[in-house]
Amino acid sequence: MTMSKPVQRRIVSKDGHNNVRIDNVEGMVKLYLHDIWTTVVDMKWRYKLTLFASTFVMTWFFFGVIFYFISMGNGDFEEMLPANYTPCVVNAKTLTGAFLFSLESQTTIGYGFRYISEECPLAIFTLVAQLVITGLAEIFVTGAFLAKLARPKKRAETIKFSRSAVVCRREGKLCIMVRVANMRKSLLVQCQLTGKLLHPKETQEGEKTLVHQSSMSFYMDSSGECPFLILPLTFYHVLDESSPLAGLTAENLLTRDFELLVTLNATMESTAATCQSRTSYVPQEILWGYEFKPVLFSTNSSRYVADFSFFDKVQASGDSVFLSNNMEKLKLEEEYKKE
Repeated sequence: MTMSKPVQRRIVSKDGHNNVRIDNVEGMVKLYLHDIWTTVVDMKWRYKLTLFASTFVMTWFFFGVIFYFISMGNGDFEEMLPANYTPCVVNAKTLTGAFLFSLESQTTIGYGFRYISEECPLAIFTLVAQLVITGLAEIFVTGAFLAKLARPKKRAETIKFSRSAVVCRREGKLCIMVRVANMRKSLLVQCQLTGKLLHPKETQEGEKTLVHQSSMSFYMDSSGECPFLILPLTFYHVLDESSPLAGLTAENLLTRDFELLVTLNATMESTAATCQSRTSYVPQEILWGYEFKPVLFSTNSSRYVADFSFFDKVQASGDSVFLSNNMEKLKLEEEYKKE
């Protein structure tokens, strides 16, 4: 009889998105409207494009209706008018004409067939108000549109993490390792990889915390900071007594309840803007007794080549300590790796 594997809950998905759902918040709409800039920037593209187009169309129509009523109140639409009569808006005798005048006023700096006259101060004041209000609205919407295009979040999507983490020895110390790569030729400088272990915990007072965060330091060679990310690099965390994962073994790995959140903070060399990319690993995605296959090779033309077909591939560690472990546990991890 085969036993079903328990479903591992995740706080952060593999692509770095938040999996926590927010419910029962009073005044959510009011909170979003208080920070209207962030709300507009975070909008999905289909809503943002709709807002961008509707901002223009609605302001054209709104002020066109105002000009139409101003002309109506001034008596510009009456049948019997003197020959020398000057209307508020010349040649705008219908709602469509008032709409076209509003459109021309907002998008051009000169008039042709339709134009405003000096006989109607209210219409002149409305025209000035239209240009000021719509100018501010266009600046806001256009700025939010460009801010979404220039967000560092898109740059973070070109940072790749290994699908699995591995546990093996490095310089005689037991370590957990992850591999990170920059998929663009433009450099990422001042790169720093940090980790958070998310796990349930019970305090000495008996308070149970469903998600407790413990910091984990990751290093590359002998430093915690990488000057620039140009090659696929492997970062490691030493599993010693001070580690939140102290006591982790091949026997209890798959029974432990935790999630390892890994975050890469870097600065884009081209724009000097900071970006952040993240992923997470659950116990089923951590392979005990394996190591990453080499991904960097040299060619006959004295160049280095990063072959990303080997980026997620692992191989059994040649360390005698791991070779003497129970092979059934390694086969079980291999099954999880294939899935």
